[in-house]
Amino acid sequence: MQLKGAQILVRTLIEQGVTDVFGYPGGQVINIYDALYEYKDEINHVLTAHEQGASHAADGYSRATGKVGVCIATSGPGATNLVTGIATAMLDSIPMVAITGNVPNSLIGKDSFQEIDITGVTLPITKHNYFVKRIEDLADTIREAFRIAKSGRPGPVLVDIPKDVQVGTYEYEPQAVTEKTPLPKVKEALIDEAAKLLAECKRPYIYVGGGAAGLGMGEDIVAFAEKIDAVIGCSFMGLSAIPETSERFLGMQGMHGHYASSMAQNEADLILAIGVRFSDRATGNVAKFAKKSKIIQLDPDYAEINKNVRVDLGLVGDVEDSFKRIVEKCDKAEHSDWLYQVRELKAEELRFEEEIAAASTAALTPKQVFEIINANKPAKTVIATDVGQHQMWTAQYVRFDGPRRFVSSGGLGTMGFGLGAAMGAYVATKDPVVLITGDGSFGMNLNELATAVTYKIPVVIVLMNNGVLGMVRQWQTLFFGKRYSNTVLDRKTDFVKLAEAFGAKGYLVETPIDFKRAFNEALQANGPVVIDARIDKDEFVLPMLPPGGAIDDIITKVR
Repeated sequence: MQLKGAQILVRTLIEQGVTDVFGYPGGQVINIYDALYEYKDEINHVLTAHEQGASHAADGYSRATGKVGVCIATSGPGATNLVTGIATAMLDSIPMVAITGNVPNSLIGKDSFQEIDITGVTLPITKHNYFVKRIEDLADTIREAFRIAKSGRPGPVLVDIPKDVQVGTYEYEPQAVTEKTPLPKVKEALIDEAAKLLAECKRPYIYVGGGAAGLGMGEDIVAFAEKIDAVIGCSFMGLSAIPETSERFLGMQGMHGHYASSMAQNEADLILAIGVRFSDRATGNVAKFAKKSKIIQLDPDYAEINKNVRVDLGLVGDVEDSFKRIVEKCDKAEHSDWLYQVRELKAEELRFEEEIAAASTAALTPKQVFEIINANKPAKTVIATDVGQHQMWTAQYVRFDGPRRFVSSGGLGTMGFGLGAAMGAYVATKDPVVLITGDGSFGMNLNELATAVTYKIPVVIVLMNNGVLGMVRQWQTLFFGKRYSNTVLDRKTDFVKLAEAFGAKGYLVETPIDFKRAFNEALQANGPVVIDARIDKDEFVLPMLPPGGAIDDIITKVR
């Protein structure tokens, strides 16, 4: 059938299984929006307050489901407003397709109104990007974009479509959903070597990352840990992958990880790393990282092997297949001495936590906030965060009840990510969503409250308000002689009135009793709710590895 380019684009999105897109219209995508109007019964569009909110919403949509998230923006500033969201998805390996309009081909390179070389701008932060010069290539380019976004190590792809390609006509022929490109199988000899190393070890530690979380491998990993008598830790991006009910799960390791998890990793004699990239926040000083251990790394990306940490065995290819074959070759093992050592570490961690709690004189502490959230959040709740102290407290304290229940910016650390991502997660799942944010992060993109109100998105926004940029201030306290340069916000914003001005409901809480009441009422609301939870500015995220430090330098209390 003969269709306009804009119609071909939307029909191809529908063909690829897209049911929801996020975006903001403008002159160079007005034809695309006309096509979205035509096909509104088949594809839902969420109009955000800002293009950055659209990109974060598409990202959150993908994190909560594993599907490819889609966002749309016009040329020039619309396209550049997507950049932070695209980079956020790139660093966390999130499949996304960003669609931008551009000026007609005849005006490209002439500094036309709102012209920008967005493919050039985004080249370093996408898996691939396309400038579609011919309408004949449009449908196949979109299909290829989806294939690339979800294949191998996932990531964002951008497709830039000039105006004349959108308005021209061409034959459209529907096709099946584009499948992922299969990953290669690891050679049997390498699987045998991995099984041999696991059989010889005495202190096994399974290290789970975002790659394993995205594949939904959690229950299989727990079963394998039971089989070989191992313990499990995770990276920040691996959170929610492992069932919290498993006694073998020690939680997140790294700069602000659980003491027992970080120490056990340091004491292990073998680390089986599944879908992790050994970032600097996870390793600290790489020269001192896991010196007692051999490391087996399973990853789909050749570039990650030996990039940050030297490993003894790298298995590159289909991670699920490699893991299953290793499991089959490993016999049941027992490491009672190792488990006793880990229990001692967990007891030590508990003592540190009790000391921190005893030292606080605040009326409302972060731990109390999260204890109430854990006890009262409904099943299948998605927890989204912004970036800062509240994000690390979330990683330390929240008990996730299933995979893909954690939506947070890891690699880029994007303040302002949370509200857009929380909305995207709700649109994708219709499950309860709680956003944990701080007064610094929330101020970055609070305009998206307008979107949440308009679409009656019932996100509960827990605003941990300490009046400062908490994480930077924590560093200034510990490493910069308490010189608080531009981290004391001292803003006069009334977040309850702000929420009401947007059409949402707001609460101000200063005690655990008030927070519990507000949180439970917010869960019943038919739209977004802001809970302004006042906490002390001197509440710190502990333990902490100092920047460039090693496990021996771990800080467990502020002296």
